[in-house]
Amino acid sequence: MRTDSSPGTLPAREHLPAKDAGTPVLDVVIPVHNEEKDLRPCVLRLHAHLTRTFPYAFRITVADNASTDRTPRVAALLADELPGVAHVRLEQKGRGRALAAVWSASDAPVLAYMDVDLSTDLNALLPLVAPLISGHSDLAIGSRLARTSRVVRGPKREVVSRAYNLILRGSLQARFSDAQCGFKAIRRDVAQALLPLVEDTGWFFDTEMLVLAERAGLRIHEVPVDWVDDPDSTVHIVKTATDDLRGVWRIGRALATGSLPLDRLTRPFGDDPRDREIKDVPRGLARQVVGFCVVGGLSTLFYLALYSLFRHFSGSQTANALALLVSAVANTAANRRLTFGVRGRGGAVRHQAQGLVVFAIGLALTSGSLAALNAATGNPAHSTELAVLIAANLAATVLRFLLFRAWVFPDRHEPYPRPNPQPVRRLPHDTDPGEPR
Repeated sequence: MRTDSSPGTLPAREHLPAKDAGTPVLDVVIPVHNEEKDLRPCVLRLHAHLTRTFPYAFRITVADNASTDRTPRVAALLADELPGVAHVRLEQKGRGRALAAVWSASDAPVLAYMDVDLSTDLNALLPLVAPLISGHSDLAIGSRLARTSRVVRGPKREVVSRAYNLILRGSLQARFSDAQCGFKAIRRDVAQALLPLVEDTGWFFDTEMLVLAERAGLRIHEVPVDWVDDPDSTVHIVKTATDDLRGVWRIGRALATGSLPLDRLTRPFGDDPRDREIKDVPRGLARQVVGFCVVGGLSTLFYLALYSLFRHFSGSQTANALALLVSAVANTAANRRLTFGVRGRGGAVRHQAQGLVVFAIGLALTSGSLAALNAATGNPAHSTELAVLIAANLAATVLRFLLFRAWVFPDRHEPYPRPNPQPVRRLPHDTDPGEPR
């Protein structure tokens, strides 16, 4: 998994100013491989639609990735025939590779792509890119699984698509509804920071990009689409599904270990209201409490299992100390990553050392409870010991959260200065940037 990324953080989102004539605001990429039959009608239809409905200058880029038929020749003829059409030739196959190459080199502030079969109704294109132009969102995707979408396709593809998105929700906690719809857009500044982190060069490219963007806190806008399945599609479902599941495992492992520098994709202060310091509203407290409770519940079960195991060959005090030590190390690591969002290995040793101090306090509390129980009853039953330990651990848990939040993982967030507003330059004949000319 790559760990490099563009330096610095993303600038604040702003409404894109009107551009000079000939400078594209939107670059629509059509990745193709051996599509000599469908390419020309696709580009002609898309070009006519954009000319008629899109209020900004645009470009259509045909990204030919290693075609062996007449696709390169067709793309070249279209570029000569139609203004605003370009073509790029890549010698290696892969939809993700083609998109990353063209998006990385494009000068348009909004980048989009769609499949050559035009299964998605083009009337959704302007709603797709409008939130990116206005500065409202970072990425936008078409969704075939939204409630108001209208979709015509076979039952096999329907089942596979829904099952795949359920897997993403269950394994990677994805909240977007449709990862693989071939109808997406992204702001160029976001692409420049995000694409170096995306490793896949095939069909999983979309999913990986969306998962990383969502985990970084970027805003993803969804547009319900009308979509008609292409019966002549050459996508190999089994192979694609296998590759996607491998990608899910790889991304899940990278997110779990914190090896991705997603903090590089944060926005400066003022762009996200959750970053603002508001009096009497602790930053991230609700999310941290929920995360800490989940980790604490699992840690308690782990601790009790270890205590019961160690109790078979040691006394209650020794079993308690060993179980609490092992579970404390695991608890600190889990809270570091999941509750307080600390990524990477920086400061991990210091955090574990501080966590052991917190462990010592918990040990004193639970050991004191056991000592008091033994002094009171002499030889308590195992179930009684467990009940006392549960009560003591609840008290230790509250204290642990307070110490973690205030001492081990304090919020040292330094708000970024607000960027200086840039004046919007309009053309003399423009009255509104979003009004068709």
